[in-house]
Amino acid sequence: MSKRKKGRKEVESVHLGFQIAPMIDVVFVIMLFFMVIAGSVQVEHELNLKLPGTIAPDMPVEAIEETQIRVLDNGEILLNEDPIGDAADTNLTNLTTTMMLLSQSSKVAGSKIVVTIMADEFATYQRIINVLNSLSIAKIQNVTFEVPPQ
Repeated sequence: MSKRKKGRKEVESVHLGFQIAPMIDVVFVIMLFFMVIAGSVQVEHELNLKLPGTIAPDMPVEAIEETQIRVLDNGEILLNEDPIGDAADTNLTNLTTTMMLLSQSSKVAGSKIVVTIMADEFATYQRIINVLNSLSIAKIQNVTFEVPPQ
């Protein structure tokens, strides 16, 4: 008896060679993808940044007055480690008037004010917003944030 498989004939493997049509299809799909994506790219605008650099010796150096405001966990406000606002004062009138006087004196002296806000870990966001509002009323624009020491 011969061992033959019924209904199936052994197919000889035929090498058809390199098919270029599927490769062209893939290239066209990739090209179409990039063309669609390129239409949705937004134009980036330039940011005006003041980077640190060297100062020429003949240029006058502008004095910088740094003031530190600390917001404690209980809502109390410290200005250069001196208490200036208690937790019940939401308008921070003492801080606002002090900052307005500081702003006016710096304009007369020709110096620049930098205010650093340090908020404790559990200080409320509303209290920080109150401090920022008082700085806005005093027209102080150079404000930085700092993490208090642990």
